[in-house]
Amino acid sequence: MTDLDKHNRMANAIRFLSMDAVEKAKSGHPGLPMGAADIATVLFTKFLKFDPNVPNWADRDRFVLSAGHGSMLLYSVLHLLGYEDFSIDELKRFRQMGSRTCGHPEYGHGAGIETTTGPLGQGLGNAVGMAIAEKLQSARFGDDLVNHFTYVLAGDGCLMEGISQEALSLAGHLKLNKLVVIWDNNDITIDGSVSLADSTNQIARFQASGWNTIEIDGHDPEAIEAALTAAKESDKPTMIAAKTTIGFGAPTKAGTNKVHGSPLGEAEIAEARKALGWDAEAFDVPSDVRDAWRIAALRSAQARKDWEERFEAADTELRLEFERRLRGDLPMTFEQAVQDYKKELAETQPTMATRKSSEAVLKVLNGIIPETIGGSADLTGSNNTKTEQTASVTPDDFSGRYIHWGIREHGMAAAMNGMALHGGLIPYSGGFLIFSDYCRPSLRLASLMNQRVIHVMTHDSIGLGEDGPTHQPVEHFAALRAIPGMRFFRPADITETLECWQLALEHKDGPSILALTRQNLPSVRKEYEAKNLCAKGAYVLKDSDDAAQVTLFATGSEIEIALEASDKLAAKGITSRVISVPSFELFEEQSDAYKADIIGDSPIKIAVEAGIRQGWDRFIGPDGGFVGMTGFGASAPYKELYEHFGITADGVVGEVEKRLPAESAE
Repeated sequence: MTDLDKHNRMANAIRFLSMDAVEKAKSGHPGLPMGAADIATVLFTKFLKFDPNVPNWADRDRFVLSAGHGSMLLYSVLHLLGYEDFSIDELKRFRQMGSRTCGHPEYGHGAGIETTTGPLGQGLGNAVGMAIAEKLQSARFGDDLVNHFTYVLAGDGCLMEGISQEALSLAGHLKLNKLVVIWDNNDITIDGSVSLADSTNQIARFQASGWNTIEIDGHDPEAIEAALTAAKESDKPTMIAAKTTIGFGAPTKAGTNKVHGSPLGEAEIAEARKALGWDAEAFDVPSDVRDAWRIAALRSAQARKDWEERFEAADTELRLEFERRLRGDLPMTFEQAVQDYKKELAETQPTMATRKSSEAVLKVLNGIIPETIGGSADLTGSNNTKTEQTASVTPDDFSGRYIHWGIREHGMAAAMNGMALHGGLIPYSGGFLIFSDYCRPSLRLASLMNQRVIHVMTHDSIGLGEDGPTHQPVEHFAALRAIPGMRFFRPADITETLECWQLALEHKDGPSILALTRQNLPSVRKEYEAKNLCAKGAYVLKDSDDAAQVTLFATGSEIEIALEASDKLAAKGITSRVISVPSFELFEEQSDAYKADIIGDSPIKIAVEAGIRQGWDRFIGPDGGFVGMTGFGASAPYKELYEHFGITADGVVGEVEKRLPAESAE
């Protein structure tokens, strides 16, 4: 058997496992696995550095299937290589309830899946973050411990999505030479030919963004090998344009959109078996092919053992630090630093915008947590995410801790997910809350993958003032609180900001957003309290000696208004309590008894927040009062805006008084 014959049989194993799984499920995308099987065979058997027996080895190469609909390509390869999580039984359960072989690859469902993909372009964005993380970690721990590549298989859809331009332009700027994107250039989308909707010269586009580009026949194993060899030697990121035929081997459907997202059908599969000379039954891999794949799986075992020897020989302190960061544990000094700063704040009672509070907190935290990597989407001076410890990362120097993401919110959020997935780093970034709309798909995936990424989102309400309704988020609190697993924090002062940062950093298993003000806010926490009060999501900030007639719930900048309203109510002989609600999500995690105690039994309940009402009925009930926004904002100084929209202490008192007569009558 020639080398070409051997390659073809190994690639055909991917094709037929994929065809068979999709056919059994009566659902899926056989076209990409069939068309890209030659690429995957060469990449995994000759280039990718990995070990199925130690699948999470820190210095493994990363493979990202950005075109996640072709998931059976990845599952088939992982099965053939001997990954335990992907037995033949799992392949037979493709797209079924409880299987590891989901319709699109899902991180955490099995070793070998580096990220959740499916929304096109996201995998490419994640991979840029992984490549950034590799360079950052290499700059810290040296090439002996960190020296690996990130490979991406992307389709036409990935490159059409706008996120791809944000991702690839940043990668070119940063000279991420260990990033290799293989474009499965098959000219087909769901609707038909790519030419129906697009005529972009993708090669010129990548070149214009600072990439090395190579064009090849994606079915020629020698050309694939030569291109990947050249890519590893480049001083730029590399895009390999691999011309392929979607559904390669299908006699009547190859090269058409009919093979993109539907099973081939038994008759077409039978003819494909004849055309490709594959005699094996469904889900059966001939022993010679299986042996060839399993031998290929051993290729990097020695590299992994050599790495372990280098790791054991490294300085003990360096080794322990490397392992701590990979585990995601915070330094031992973290808790004490938080308490020391909290005591200082209780004494000094600073008045400042919570975006400035966040900067002050970060000056403390960045000093003791060396793995935090900050950044901003071209809003550094507004987000206040850069501190004295975070020198800028540049194309030629990755020793810094601050990434200038540029005006690329979507790409930034996706890359942050990739950095977190890579491990060893805690990425945080800055943007305006209104632009969370641009980040939302990546924020959702961060939650789906349980990744610790922290987004500082400032200018969080009409309180930003003159920039007007285009920049004033009103529905965004509710929209972000709606994402399962997302922790949305809206702190009221610097002490709450510190506590929210603490909670975000300690939360290993999910993303957090800190929504922060542009306008100054007074300190509302007057005394030192060792306990993190924000940890329960809502707590009594001001209590009443007698049974409270009114309970006021508020967040962020509106806490000041609620406290002033409480004083005005007291002057009228009306008893009230004020509840700070920095996190809806954490509140819902508390016991029923705690939640009932916080909500209380006051006959009048009012919520105050400079956003829409949605979500607040949980606290105030459908008949409760709400002082906030019912439409978009306006352009004016912020104090005038609060007066105009009635989000004032007097507005709160008025809302209470509207309810008093009826209550009194009862």
